[in-house]
Amino acid sequence: MAWTIDSSHSAIHFSARHMMISTVRGEFETVRGTVDFNEENPALSSVEVEIEPASLSTRDAQRDGHLKSPDFFDVENHPIATFKSTRAEATSSNKGKLYGDLTIKGITRPIVLDVEYNGQSKSPWGATNAGFSASTKINRKDWELNWNVALETGGVLVGEEVKLEIEAEIVKQPEAEAVATA
Repeated sequence: MAWTIDSSHSAIHFSARHMMISTVRGEFETVRGTVDFNEENPALSSVEVEIEPASLSTRDAQRDGHLKSPDFFDVENHPIATFKSTRAEATSSNKGKLYGDLTIKGITRPIVLDVEYNGQSKSPWGATNAGFSASTKINRKDWELNWNVALETGGVLVGEEVKLEIEAEIVKQPEAEAVATA
């Protein structure tokens, strides 16, 4: 069934170590996409997402500007990052794994998301919504997000491991609603 991501109720958060002693968090604010959510057999579901790296926010304008620069996301030359699922696997009644290709700066690498299905609800406006939480860890250097500075006390300024945490609310499309009730 065709569903779309409700951008105003969805978020992609990222976090990485800073100076080996703390964690910096941020969010991509512009995310859109579609989900072919097969409620009867979740393993047949698929997801396509577009993320605008220029929409990132870490609550620090200088750091945000650096992350958008060619040292990291190079948003001028790579305005869109994508995720396209390649397969889904149910591991329990409400959990599973979503395998797919993450493309950042024109570089595509496979990742695996641990997904939890949070259920469905009818909105006050009659739409059917479903919620999911997902997470994974990636190495930023796999996408040539290489910039760093060595610290005199040892270690580096920016950790290589990045945690991604996703909260997604999807909305069943009217044509899918009509087919489901016919």
